[in-house]
Amino acid sequence: MFKNIILASKSKVRKQILDKNNINSEVCASNVDEDAVKKSLLKNGANPEIISKNLAELKANKISQKKPNEIVLGADSVIDLNGEIISKPQNRDEAFDILKKLNGKKHYLISSVCISRDGMMIWNYTDKAVLTMKNMREKDLENYLKQIKDKDLYAYNVYQIEGLGKTLFSKIEGDEDTIMGLPIKKIKEYLVTLK
Repeated sequence: MFKNIILASKSKVRKQILDKNNINSEVCASNVDEDAVKKSLLKNGANPEIISKNLAELKANKISQKKPNEIVLGADSVIDLNGEIISKPQNRDEAFDILKKLNGKKHYLISSVCISRDGMMIWNYTDKAVLTMKNMREKDLENYLKQIKDKDLYAYNVYQIEGLGKTLFSKIEGDEDTIMGLPIKKIKEYLVTLK
């Protein structure tokens, strides 16, 4: 199994998942303009799953072109609420609006991963989790947000499933690593096959 990879993401959680699974990784952020890519794909009728896959591939390929012969892992997660993509909040007001939008509803969290070598995708995988948010009073949503630090709020969308975010949900169906942004079991299965 490949023990050294490049992670084309500055996500601390993704890095922690790799570390926990004894996969050495060097972080090399791709700095892809995700919003511009999303807008372009949406204009062309792409669904949330296609958008997630495309972003993961773009990130991996971009870094892979600069790092010959290296194994590069790109990843992307999107929230899909009835076909609408919910992006990360830019401020606390947006975060509150997102929580109100998800309140009492079921949504999908889609995580895509892509492995590239020499600027080309050699493997990809997409997994989906289903999360049902409790029906909460606005005051409870405000109290939840007060407990979340800025860096966590902007890095993980509006909830961290491994932390306080778990309390927002009445039902969670799916792999926790997928929800955290990296379906590690499938990644490990693929890495084992690499020479």
